[in-house]
Amino acid sequence: MNARSALGRYGETVAARRLVAAGMTVLERNWRWGRTGEIDIVARDGDVLVVCEVKTRRAGAYEHPMAAVTPEKAERLRGLAACWIHAHGGAPPGGVRIDLVGVLVTGRGAAVVEHARGVV
Repeated sequence: MNARSALGRYGETVAARRLVAAGMTVLERNWRWGRTGEIDIVARDGDVLVVCEVKTRRAGAYEHPMAAVTPEKAERLRGLAACWIHAHGGAPPGGVRIDLVGVLVTGRGAAVVEHARGVV
């Protein structure tokens, strides 16, 4: 595993902990649908299915983690959410929400985490 992969894995772990602390249940991590792509975290928030994209950056990076979700990435997330629903028997009663978690790893102390709900 290279340093970039390790940073991403760390960010996903931090994000999953934050979601659980917010009362969500993590159903899956790194769910893949063929060559279409990957959902970082699939969770439940009550009766809502949450597809969560995690972006992690080191402090000092020129781009904020949450700025990394382009319109193309947002469209891919919507498609992956539909694939997950199809593979798992349909949408839950509360529907589907796509969230974004940005993790900024600082030189000292805990990572700074931002959770934006329903961004896509």
